[in-house]
Amino acid sequence: MTDHTARLDHVVLWVRDPVAAADFYEKAVGMEPLRLTEFAAGQVPFPSVRVNDETILDLMPLNFAERMTMLPGAADSAGHPVNHVCLSLPRGDFDALLGRLEERAVPVSELSYDSFGARGKATRSFYFRDPDGNVFEARHYD
Repeated sequence: MTDHTARLDHVVLWVRDPVAAADFYEKAVGMEPLRLTEFAAGQVPFPSVRVNDETILDLMPLNFAERMTMLPGAADSAGHPVNHVCLSLPRGDFDALLGRLEERAVPVSELSYDSFGARGKATRSFYFRDPDGNVFEARHYD
């Protein structure tokens, strides 16, 4: 049977250095890099990191912005207008992420409690930036 539920497939982030970004997402955030070797060899235009079995973040080189011609003004999207991307994690993974970010001296916001999201009110959440200034929220519901 085919599942016809809508899902988030990927988010494309503009990054200055895709290899450095992949390293951050792997080591600080705990995501698996994809196509990194192929990117380094010039075989693919960008690498990605896996959020879960169904969702990835594409790490698009900022210098590709001028190639975004699929819609008028698409090239102007580099650097905005996304406010933030939210990662929903199990409690243990949330705590591990917070620890890895603190170990790497990545600034994080104060913890918030009961903030609204896709699954209702989250138990805890916080915000951080990646090395390219993209803002992420991490939360858990359990």
